[in-house]
Amino acid sequence: MTSTVFAASEGAPHLEGAHLGLIWTVPFAGVLLSIAILPLVAPHFWHHNFGKISAFWALCFLAPFTLMYGWELALYEALHVLLLEYIPFIILLFALFTVAGGVRLRGSLAGTPIVNVALLAFGAFIASWMGTTGAAMLMIRPMLRSNENRRYKVHTFVFFIFLVANIGGSLTPLGDPPLFLGFLKGVPFFWPTVAMLKPMLLVSAILLVIYFLVESYLYKKEDQAVLAAASAKEPEALKLEGSINILLLAGVVGAVLLSGIWKPGIDWSVYYIHVELQNVARDVLLIGIAMLSLWWTNDQSRLANGFSWFPIVEVGKLFIGIFLTIIPAIAILKAGTDGSLAAVVDAVSKDGQPVDAMYFWATGLLSSFLDNAPTYLVFFNTAGGDPVELSGSMSSTLLAISAGAVFMGANTYIGNAPNFMVRSICEERGVKMPSFFGYMLWSFGILTPIFLLITWVFF
Repeated sequence: MTSTVFAASEGAPHLEGAHLGLIWTVPFAGVLLSIAILPLVAPHFWHHNFGKISAFWALCFLAPFTLMYGWELALYEALHVLLLEYIPFIILLFALFTVAGGVRLRGSLAGTPIVNVALLAFGAFIASWMGTTGAAMLMIRPMLRSNENRRYKVHTFVFFIFLVANIGGSLTPLGDPPLFLGFLKGVPFFWPTVAMLKPMLLVSAILLVIYFLVESYLYKKEDQAVLAAASAKEPEALKLEGSINILLLAGVVGAVLLSGIWKPGIDWSVYYIHVELQNVARDVLLIGIAMLSLWWTNDQSRLANGFSWFPIVEVGKLFIGIFLTIIPAIAILKAGTDGSLAAVVDAVSKDGQPVDAMYFWATGLLSSFLDNAPTYLVFFNTAGGDPVELSGSMSSTLLAISAGAVFMGANTYIGNAPNFMVRSICEERGVKMPSFFGYMLWSFGILTPIFLLITWVFF
């Protein structure tokens, strides 16, 4: 997910998280449980009504909230999340999805253990420089095509989410939204490159080794006759179609970076909400880049690439419900020691000193289910909020917060924006991905021991 730093106008309605009980998080839990359970127990109903279900839970929050706190505050909170968070989020996803969907790798690329490890490693490498969403959207279709003749391939796309959609985005502010917010707060651009390099390499290396062992075992269980028949076809040289989209992807990254460093000081107020020129310019540029991609890319190439609009439609409908119902959860978290989650905030310090291990786990576990960007900001401010001190003498604490927000986005499908989209694209292409809870079994079984090791080594 993504988030935007904003300043409310004087006199704006204010939601005081300290006054909210955890009962207000029930609609958010309802969205999550719907995503987790309904595709299993009522797949046909879910497939045709997921947008209505998302809207139902959004109304379950907005209706009683409006009655209790008034339409002014309800309108303000809804407009805030729509104008400054959801719309920029879905525009960025739309641009990346459209542009990356125009890149097609033709040729013979067999999904062997060595090839798959190489693709995963390359995807993780580029994620820090073009974002986890950009890398995931660029690499998912070549990964699907290279494994289309495989029977055992679900594990490959689970590890794809771990590495390309999450862990790989650790080294620059371009990689993942929490690090970008840290950059906007004053953390040096290359601080993550230095500070997070060792943890990122350790986690990535362990995951790649585990994947190679699992993949090698499952590859031997494949129907070798099918694989032999596929490899017996006349090999086709690798060729990249729609290469103009690589330049357009660079344009997407540039537009996002521009909005972070260009500060013209021009904004408009929409019901007390500042809409800044640099963010409007970014969104217009992203839409323009997506339109150029559609114009310049051959439709037949997109069709052969298995491109369709369903994944972005699904993400758009589900995440508007998530973004609206998450409002009280984030407000409670921002209330710190005065809110219903005070025990979590209190746990990250002892005798006035930060406990890095607790910062890592508290930031990570909350980021697994809530928006990882505001969660990062909450604990960034809890640790003092001074970027000079946090990137200097308190570097280990900032490392714990950053690693928790980025790494543990892999814990659930909703922990980071590309996770759910990868799942949707895979299922549309016939890969039966794990359910919401099924995926968490994978992540708990594989990632938790690795995160415990990271805690012992670094925190």
